[in-house]
Amino acid sequence: MGPQRSPETLVSHFYDSLSARQRETVVLPFDSPLRSRVENNWHITDARVGRFFNRDQQALIHDIFVDLHAPEFHESLGRHIVDDFGSVNNLSVALFGEPNSGKFEFVITGRHCTARCDGDSVEGAAFGGPIFYGHEGESFYERPTHPNNVYWFQAKKANKVFQALDGRQRSLALQPRAPRERSVYTVEPSPNPDGLPVRDMSPDQRDLVSGTLEALLSPFRESDRNEAMKLLDQAGGVDNLTMAFYENEDLGNDGVWDVWKLESPTMVWYFRGSPHVHVWVNVQENPGWKAPEGATRRGLFGRRGRRARQSRASA
Repeated sequence: MGPQRSPETLVSHFYDSLSARQRETVVLPFDSPLRSRVENNWHITDARVGRFFNRDQQALIHDIFVDLHAPEFHESLGRHIVDDFGSVNNLSVALFGEPNSGKFEFVITGRHCTARCDGDSVEGAAFGGPIFYGHEGESFYERPTHPNNVYWFQAKKANKVFQALDGRQRSLALQPRAPRERSVYTVEPSPNPDGLPVRDMSPDQRDLVSGTLEALLSPFRESDRNEAMKLLDQAGGVDNLTMAFYENEDLGNDGVWDVWKLESPTMVWYFRGSPHVHVWVNVQENPGWKAPEGATRRGLFGRRGRRARQSRASA
């Protein structure tokens, strides 16, 4: 397609292509609590791309997913797709609301994937809400160097920050135990985050944090990067972040921290590199995180809540 292509345009074409039977499964109310759910391994609906849609629709879904990422990351994204779910055809999709008639959000999910395309329908939230990405590069239990993991470059940037800290700063930044993964609750920003406030760093150290944030944003399309930075700047910028590294999940006991977090009262970017990479992300306008009105814990986990909870530990 030409330069006018955008994921939002493709979502509109996708919606127009749906049959009545497909819409019954795929199209849900915009205010459904399911829209805000995020997991490390789940299927948002029974609409598996390769089984539920024709080839033209499959191609649209593939292009939507790819175009949510920066062109320079597409090669790495291709490795992520093959390693973690084989093909976009093994993912599942849902469409909340209707394109061209008000608010909408397209959500695609699977192993190591919760991605969103919302056309800025979700106010005050980058990426359309909480997202998840991850990668198992060579094996479930990756070696300390994380060979061939397409997201490990982000942790390398973070570790450069730690290496630049003095002893007092390290004692504040290094925490004994990493928070466990708890589905949507993993992306709830804390009013008092763990770790070392970036405002207490020197200018050169803060520059390294900015470089880490740039690496975290780099896989995504420009409009999502810009929205995330706008919300971050409104909340006080990089200086308002806190950075923590977690001691108990250090693969190889080498002092290269596999699990770490950048956080503020309006943002969570939680990188877990043990046993392989899981990354939980939420960048928003307002402090805290609340489920949609009317949502329940059961609703956020869906009908298969028990299976979904179990999947977090197995992926």
